[in-house]
Amino acid sequence: MKISRSRFVRSLALASALAALPAVALTGSASAQTAPSADGITVYNAQHASLTKEWVERFTRETGIKVTVRNGSDMELGNQIVQEGAASPADVFLTENSPAMALVDNAGLFATLNAETLAPVPESFRPASGHWVGIAARSTVFAYNTGKLTQDKLPKSLLDLANPEWKGRWAASPAGADFQAIVGALLQLKGEAATASWLKAMKENAKPYRGNSVAMKAVNAGEVEGAVPWQPRAIRPRWRRRG
Repeated sequence: MKISRSRFVRSLALASALAALPAVALTGSASAQTAPSADGITVYNAQHASLTKEWVERFTRETGIKVTVRNGSDMELGNQIVQEGAASPADVFLTENSPAMALVDNAGLFATLNAETLAPVPESFRPASGHWVGIAARSTVFAYNTGKLTQDKLPKSLLDLANPEWKGRWAASPAGADFQAIVGALLQLKGEAATASWLKAMKENAKPYRGNSVAMKAVNAGEVEGAVPWQPRAIRPRWRRRG
């Protein structure tokens, strides 16, 4: 089954010019030379179901390989794979964020993707281990209330929100996996010291909310001037986004 798994992940990687959301092939007891079985492959999916449905339908149309999809949340499926261990029926794991990937990777359950699968994706969007690869991209934005802020007063980067003048003026939802992914990106790009310093300042400066949509509503209501959501689904026309 390893051949079909790599082929599925490769088809996802080729479908995207930029990559940030991870996918992997999982290890199994079958030989790397084993052909796909009549049952096809099983995908544990923590991505949006509609998006994965399009990927799966195209893959099956182009290869004739049947794909069975099990949907769930990132950590729910990640923990399930770890509990199932080498006996897991999952051939491919798709997530929105990296923490669940790290969980399964640390358990030693990922197969190394081949060079052909990794090649289409820039190195900045995949780990050096080659155990998983990005398949899509999202942007973190700063959503702000135009009645409270003008464009010339916006932060130039995420790091600016750690400055004293931003105390109490912005919101975030730090408990969710979405925000953990933002911190993970900051750690990768700026290092441990800068990330620790930013988190310490964030504890003083940011107003915590439970969920991105709640934080966004706080911006809309004028409770805060801006927010850092991971998915700006609830942005209203009166709000602007700064990437």
